[in-house]
This record gives sequence, C-alpha cells and structure tokens, in this order.
Amino acid sequence: MQKTIVITGASDGIGASAARSLHELGHEVVVVGRSPEKTRRVADALGVESHVADFARLDDVRELAESLRAAHPRIDVLANNAGGVFGEKRRTVDGHETTLQVDHLAGWLLTDLLLDVLLASRATVVQTSSIAARLFGHLELDDLERDRRRWTPNAAYGDAKLANQLVTRELHRRHGPEGLRAASFHPGIISTGFATGSKSGPLGLLYKNPVAARFLGTPETGASQLVRLATEEPGRWWQPGEHHERHRVATWSLNAQSRDAELARGLWEATAERVGRPLR
Repeated sequence: MQKTIVITGASDGIGASAARSLHELGHEVVVVGRSPEKTRRVADALGVESHVADFARLDDVRELAESLRAAHPRIDVLANNAGGVFGEKRRTVDGHETTLQVDHLAGWLLTDLLLDVLLASRATVVQTSSIAARLFGHLELDDLERDRRRWTPNAAYGDAKLANQLVTRELHRRHGPEGLRAASFHPGIISTGFATGSKSGPLGLLYKNPVAARFLGTPETGASQLVRLATEEPGRWWQPGEHHERHRVATWSLNAQSRDAELARGLWEATAERVGRPLR
C-alpha cells in the first residue's frame, strides 16, 4: 500500500537518503528542509512535493503544519528527522536554546499541530534520536535549557536526543490506544554535515576528522532504519514506544532516564507550555 510520508531534515544526509529509498519503493514522499536550494534539489530529483521551514523559528513550524494539513488529509508517517549540533549557546527568535528547539521543541510542535490528521490516519511517528542521549544527556525539568547547569554542545545535543526518546514513549502512552504508533531510533555514527555547527568537543572533532570519517557509516545505512520503521508493521523487529538501534529494540545502550515515565509526562507538559499548546 502506498503511504504518504513526511520527512523533515530531508534536504541532506539521512533524510534525503530515506526520501530516495521510500520514493523508489513507491510511496508518496514529502520532503521538508531548511535550505531552499538543497530542499529543491532533492525534491526536483525525485519529482516530489517539498516545503521549506527553519526549525529555529516556531512560526515556520506552524506555517508548515498548515500547509501539510491543507495538502494532505491523510499522513501515514511523520518522520521528525531534523536536527543538529550547534557550537555556541544561542537563543532562537522564540527565546529558546537553539539545540533544544531545533532537535526537540519544533518536532513536538509539528506532531501536535498535525495530531488529528495523524490519529485519523493511524499514523506512525518516527523520531531520529542518537546514542548521544546515553553519552551526554541528563534532563532536569526545571532547567531544560541549562541556564543554571553547565552548557556544552554535546550536553545540549544529548539532552535533546534524550527528549526525543521520552516523548516517543509518552506519545505512545497517550495515543497508542487510538492507533497512533511511535518509535525512535539511533541511526549510527553517520558521515553527514549535521555537526558542522559544532567546532569543538567529541562530536565536532569526530565529524571533522578526515581519518575518523573513513570509519563512519553512510547516510544510506542510517536511513535504512527510518525506512523500515516507516514501512514495516510493528511487532516484528520494532515495537511502538521503544527506542531502536541496529534494527532492533535497544536495551543496554539506553540512558536510564529514557524509561522514567514520570519524567516523560513532565517533559510532555513542559514542552507544551514552552510552545504554547494545550495538553491533549
């Protein structure tokens, strides 16, 4: 069955690779990216619909949701893949720490704005997370943007990727009984440009080191998990509400906080408050 699949962060890397694979499988793919030129290039090569949105601006996310709702009464898969590592602690125009907004708040907002369409479609929501959640992430609900705690690019990224896993669990808890399915995954250490904003720290050094780059995975290998989550029915190799690595449910590699149900509920509520949405 042909599915309508919306992929954010699809102008390059894993998102673009997943868009190509899913298009080849016969699905209707909608690509979303920040760069007009790169997004247009991917969309034109595939002959598919595209949208431009900068997730550092929540108004862009709201406009994107309106456009998607108008064009697609049915959305079978929403892949919240947009994200990055930013080398300086900055605030967006909305007043939020940039990494938290781009990697977590914006995707949550897009999902919530499309929720009725997703529920009616009995859709799957996929979150691109990272092993950085385990390595660097530690969330405190009263200091989500690390205003009081030490901030580093890696810590901010780890926090946001941990948030991806927690909202996946909470989305499943809240709306799984209504037919919505959610999953997060770690694509592997992939050679892409997502860490270009980080000039230092382990992640920045890893992705900029030409020797280390030889041992990184390709966007195609990273995208393969997204493709399977988007196309395969749960219950075989993937489970709703869970985090996945290497094409299976992750266990030992998880941050202990990712299984904290109370933290997941608190994060959901704190996120809704930050982006001005009612709880549902």
